[in-house]
Amino acid sequence: MAVKIRLARHGAKKRPYYRIVVADARAPRDGKFIEEVGRYNPCVDPSMIKFDLEKVDKWIANGAQPTDTVARLLETARKEA
Repeated sequence: MAVKIRLARHGAKKRPYYRIVVADARAPRDGKFIEEVGRYNPCVDPSMIKFDLEKVDKWIANGAQPTDTVARLLETARKEA
């Protein structure tokens, strides 16, 4: 089973809000997920990026692959921390 750390879109039309989730790569974007590990809100200034870094590190150690966008957000969050 391929596991990804990716964004799940929530919020209203034109007002996106994302949960950062660990999910099976075959699951739909906003469908079933294993665990929520963070949140991202691009609509506020500055953008809100929150990660539970312990959970993210645990999942990456267990073989989960972050998507390109999540990897960029994670890099930003680690610089701020």
